[in-house]
Amino acid sequence: MLDADFFSDAKMLEIEKGAEELNVPIIRSNRKLVASVNGGLENPSCLVFSAAFSHDHSDNPPKRFNYPSLSGVERPKSDEDISYMSILELGQLIKSKQITSEELARIFLNRLKRYGPILESVITITEELAYKQARRADELLEQGTYLGPLHGIPYGLKDIIAVPHYKTTWGSKSFKNQVLDIEAWVYKRLKSSGAVLLAKLVTGSLAYDDVWFGGRTRNPWNLEEYSTGSSAGSAASTSAGLVPFAIGSETAGSITYPAARCGVTALRPTFGTVGRTGVLSLSESLDKLGPFCRSAADCAIVLDAIRGQDPHDLSSRNIPFPDPFAVDITKLTVGYLEDAEMDVVEKLHSKGVNMVPFKLNYTVDSAQGILNFTMDVDMLAHFDEWQRSGQDDDYEVQDQWPLELRRARVVPAVDYVQAQRARGKLMREVRENFKVDAFVGNATDWERVCVGNLVGMPVVVIPTGFKQIADAPTNNTRRRCTITTGVYAPPEHDHIALALAIVYQSMTEYHRQRPPIDDLGPDDSIPNPPTRIIPPRQLGKS
Repeated sequence: MLDADFFSDAKMLEIEKGAEELNVPIIRSNRKLVASVNGGLENPSCLVFSAAFSHDHSDNPPKRFNYPSLSGVERPKSDEDISYMSILELGQLIKSKQITSEELARIFLNRLKRYGPILESVITITEELAYKQARRADELLEQGTYLGPLHGIPYGLKDIIAVPHYKTTWGSKSFKNQVLDIEAWVYKRLKSSGAVLLAKLVTGSLAYDDVWFGGRTRNPWNLEEYSTGSSAGSAASTSAGLVPFAIGSETAGSITYPAARCGVTALRPTFGTVGRTGVLSLSESLDKLGPFCRSAADCAIVLDAIRGQDPHDLSSRNIPFPDPFAVDITKLTVGYLEDAEMDVVEKLHSKGVNMVPFKLNYTVDSAQGILNFTMDVDMLAHFDEWQRSGQDDDYEVQDQWPLELRRARVVPAVDYVQAQRARGKLMREVRENFKVDAFVGNATDWERVCVGNLVGMPVVVIPTGFKQIADAPTNNTRRRCTITTGVYAPPEHDHIALALAIVYQSMTEYHRQRPPIDDLGPDDSIPNPPTRIIPPRQLGKS
């Protein structure tokens, strides 16, 4: 037993005898009941986590808000220009019948086939389904039925999200031929909104980092780098214009890290905003689904389509989501941390936002360890059979899940509960010290990633600039290192973070830039394999 030297030898013998007679039969019985299938898709815990700072809100079905109306949008001459248009722009082309959804699907399918292998960002192209859904969208429009801003818009799903008749590989060689007869809740929501699924995009193996059974996903802004984070395919494919938007997930940085590396706008929403039925589960109190998009405005549109209570996900709720396009930002007080990008601070201030120095204070000093205990023990509960059957020996990177889940096997139950009590203390302290309407700061600071996920707070990651890559082979290279920041809000105030990000992006063009996939610049080429290896993120490091 770990950390149990306070027991005498006689007491240890009593414990051993009692465990054999009572504990082991209970453990084996429960394991037989609920742990024979991997992935956490069945038998969710009855212990339900809530990120709400207040429990006064109504559980009424969410009301949709009014979307901005664009005028004068004309179809570009080149397919590449089309591939970098926003959801609202593409929607206007479809609504005005300048392009059909079927044409749009073809344009993006061609890009997925051309660039997916280069970026190692695509697992399965759902071409037959895509054309079927696109033609249906066109038929509805001809009949006078318009389903909203996602009508006919192509997209991709991280390959932990189940779609019937297609493989859901979880990025792992152990499950690469798995077909789940499940229609994930988020996929249902997007299908009912008229969106068109083009591809299942790369997830790091079992949703850990960017290594999967087929390779390692690259950063479109610098093909010598990797994209980091398990939503690697969603981030890289959106950045490179292979899809207008994609759905990813985060348990501990898998939206924020790849969004920052690949220079795309992404939203990690308040915990419980989006239902997770049909999605690989790492931790039922940490997992969140969110969009990768061209802009914060697009993130708002996608979130509005996929939010709402999932009847089979006990943690999902009808969380309020007021119109982010209608927020009066001049009435907001927004903090900025020491590591905030000052360009964001200055531009928001110029628009009338009250910007103040800020520090999110709390006394809990073990946030990283709390997240580690929570995620690893929960993950092991969902992959107990996988570990016991020795399948972890075939895992792609042995110092990732295999090592962490072996450690998790010896976490005492009492100390897991103590970690959740410490998490509750952290949540109370964050709530009491969140004295601003939102704050701006680094989106990939590891401590902040841990605290944000433990508390369940939303953050919008936005690109704010570019800088020269390290060890550039030539001064003329077009490869860049992206600069990003995060806009954080209290739980259930996603609309505030989005409103601030929308205003900032209305004043800048960073989110409109295109990565140099085809043209790296004079005298520049990428060695294959790359000579510069970016190590996987390790716990405790940003």
